[in-house]
Amino acid sequence: METLLSSKKTTSELLHKKGLLLAGPCSVESEQQLLQTASELATLSKVDVLRAGIWKPRTSPGGFEGIGTKGLSWLLKAKQLTGLKTAVEVATPKHVEDALSFDVDVLWIGARTTVNPFSVQQIADALKGSNVPVLIKNPVNPDVKLWSGAVERIKNAGVESVGLIHRGFSSYGNTEFRNAPMWQLPIEMKRLYPDLAMICDPSHICGNRSGLLKVAQKSIDLDFDGLMLESHFDPASALTDKEQQLTPAALESLLSNLIQKRSGSDEQAYLTRLENLREQINHLDEELLSLIANRMKVAKEIGLVKKQNAVTVLQASRYNEILEKAYAKGKSLGLSEEFIRSYMEDIHIESIRLQNELLV
Repeated sequence: METLLSSKKTTSELLHKKGLLLAGPCSVESEQQLLQTASELATLSKVDVLRAGIWKPRTSPGGFEGIGTKGLSWLLKAKQLTGLKTAVEVATPKHVEDALSFDVDVLWIGARTTVNPFSVQQIADALKGSNVPVLIKNPVNPDVKLWSGAVERIKNAGVESVGLIHRGFSSYGNTEFRNAPMWQLPIEMKRLYPDLAMICDPSHICGNRSGLLKVAQKSIDLDFDGLMLESHFDPASALTDKEQQLTPAALESLLSNLIQKRSGSDEQAYLTRLENLREQINHLDEELLSLIANRMKVAKEIGLVKKQNAVTVLQASRYNEILEKAYAKGKSLGLSEEFIRSYMEDIHIESIRLQNELLV
């Protein structure tokens, strides 16, 4: 009994390990495939958890939807042979029940489930009384409230060890990434939940192998707590997501090329320099807010002119003109188009709100 309790305690503390690495096949396809991949991953000292998809939600019918519950016995065997802890995605209360019955160490809730509060609540109810760690992927769509709502539901069920997985967001017209990282959203979740581990899933952000190193390094630079990467002993034969999976050897190569960063430093020269720069930021922020406030005053005056002349508040052609000028100026100043778009949209929405108030 003492050994069992000690094991459970170790598992619950797993999410607090800096540099946590979860790796394994996108889907469990056969016992041989899982055991061979697990055996090769176990030789890598950095792998902490064997992740594997048992049930696979597919966008269209007819695709491989996972091996199902029978794959859990293979996962348990892999755990016993390698000593690696195990993790699976769960989407229903029955998934939770089956996974726990096969001694799975970590559960994660997928993006397609996080987006549905009803499904998350059903999983939360199934987890009551369990101390298994639970990782929550961001919802498919970029919505911090949905993500934080899922966290609160799982925490309210009494789950003590909860973490987050950033796997990117669906975005129309995106070409560089399978799921756009939108780094500002996981950063906001880190602000809201500073005590929760944030794991990056470069595999689902990229959808290919070529961008994995760049995205993984970016997450380290942003002080994320770990990585989840898909690995298959023979990606070319994989039944799902073959383009984004790495062989264990390729995974080891990627890990060796990551540059680790410290969360901070106690060196006085560093602290003094940082404090001086942060003070500059404080002054610049004050100036920016004052300038924005002045801009809004002018926007309200424009709203009065529109009201007096019975002109509509929204002038799409004018906004497009402003946006094009902002893109050009931003580019010349080294600012990204994505940032300029986001910034100008917020400014425009606030201007429209102020002008609409004048019509009431």
